[in-house]
Amino acid sequence: MTRFLFLFSIFILSVSASCSDSFYEKFIQCLSLNSPPLIPVSTIVYSPSNSSYLSILESNVKNLRFSSPTTSKPLIIVTPLIDSHAQATVICCRQLGLQVRIRSGGHDYEGLSYTAGLPFVLLDLQFLRSIDVDIEDNNAWVEVGATIGEVYYRIAEKSPIHGFPAGLCPLVGVGGHLSGGGFGTMLRKYGLAADNIIDAHFVDVNGRILDRASMGEDIFWAIRGGGAASFGVVISWKIKLVDVPRTVTVFSIAKFLDRNATKLVHKWQHIGHKLDTNLFIRVVIQATSTTDGRFRNNILQLTFNSMFLGRADQLLKIMENSFPELGLKLSNCTEMSWIESVLYFSYYPEGTSIEALRDRIPQEIVYFKGASDYVKKPIPEAAWEQIWKMCLEEENSVLIMDPYGGRMNEISESEIPFPHRKGNLYNIQYFIQWEDGGVGPSKRHIEWIRRVYKHMTPYVSHSPRTAYLNYRDLDLGRNDNVNTTYSQAARWGLKYYKNNFRRLAIVKGEVDPYNFFAFEQSIPPLTFNEGKRATE
Repeated sequence: MTRFLFLFSIFILSVSASCSDSFYEKFIQCLSLNSPPLIPVSTIVYSPSNSSYLSILESNVKNLRFSSPTTSKPLIIVTPLIDSHAQATVICCRQLGLQVRIRSGGHDYEGLSYTAGLPFVLLDLQFLRSIDVDIEDNNAWVEVGATIGEVYYRIAEKSPIHGFPAGLCPLVGVGGHLSGGGFGTMLRKYGLAADNIIDAHFVDVNGRILDRASMGEDIFWAIRGGGAASFGVVISWKIKLVDVPRTVTVFSIAKFLDRNATKLVHKWQHIGHKLDTNLFIRVVIQATSTTDGRFRNNILQLTFNSMFLGRADQLLKIMENSFPELGLKLSNCTEMSWIESVLYFSYYPEGTSIEALRDRIPQEIVYFKGASDYVKKPIPEAAWEQIWKMCLEEENSVLIMDPYGGRMNEISESEIPFPHRKGNLYNIQYFIQWEDGGVGPSKRHIEWIRRVYKHMTPYVSHSPRTAYLNYRDLDLGRNDNVNTTYSQAARWGLKYYKNNFRRLAIVKGEVDPYNFFAFEQSIPPLTFNEGKRATE
């Protein structure tokens, strides 16, 4: 079977390469006709016969599950250097009947931004990375190929008292991160990254470049938390900067699994979402192993990982009143600038310069699988004991629990497509990584995620059971083809978007009725009348 798969993959790649050659000249000609002559389009287009093709393709693959000989490869890769290159790519893919995949950072959990089941063109936006920070007007224009780390760095470069409330991983591209919501250490104070978008430049299905005024409020609503790739291509975001103090305080307190650790997690469930909005305390539960002679034992570490927008003495007073059980001491606390806290939460080695954010210093790339849930009621202590046992089954298994509350409670579920607001205590991510990409190890680890997810059913949200879009999970369901109906897609759509899913599908029906921007979990087009019937 393995030999058959290998030979089949070689056959597919050879067919793809020949198809790429047959399309290449037509595609180049089309791009040239639809792009300004300032930059020869041949310098931004790569076919499989080009020596740089594989390096460009693999440069933003962050999950090794989607970097194998059997992974589908694009016929052509386009790496725009100016807006009109992205515009022309959409026009030419439509004319030539090709699917398009849109990639900005590559952290896509299921590889949907750079793989496909049909011949496709990869629109790789990694070189659209300019960042224009305007401190006086409190905003910035950010091209979608920039990373979150670069955005943080450029803001801090201009001001030590401004920041932006996005995610914790600095290498994530802002294109997908912001369009899916985007949360990090300041979500309880300022909400999501998507809550702080004030404009965008966007290529629609007809190849027009639109801003907020010309695209209209329906599209602008949809692309902020609804996954922009279902509707078109975001080229740049205009974001609102937020205030940060000159000094923030961080701490990490680790506990090895025992009865007291379980009680601490249980207490955190009751107060994490109620704490001062300047205080963010996440819980990271990670299985690792120790070797004692011939025996290898898995152990479980629980880490309370925190940032406070203020000084240590203020933090200690809050913790003494709200969470004395954790036993936080001044010696546990480290004061630093907000931009330094970005490095702290990114697990860069101590002493790493903040220039690492600007320079996109790479981190380890592994095989991984993730899933997510939202928790509305504290999970009983006895249930945690069962969860710990499952975590101990697999080395490198991780649970990450991020508290909500604060500003997240104040924003309506329908303000943007991201609906997970008031009533959610925290988000929980199930994550596992591994180094051996063989069929056996991969199957075992993915099955572990599925068993944990099933086990958690009684303890998490229901009707619908909800999930976070940026932790994309094809186990929730997938579109079988471009003709997937609204009711079929609702299997996964209601989990990500709740009641916002219907409005997203109606917007899709208005702006992309023939479903050009289609992929395995893209929003299906729905006419208004069909949407009305779907809810009757």
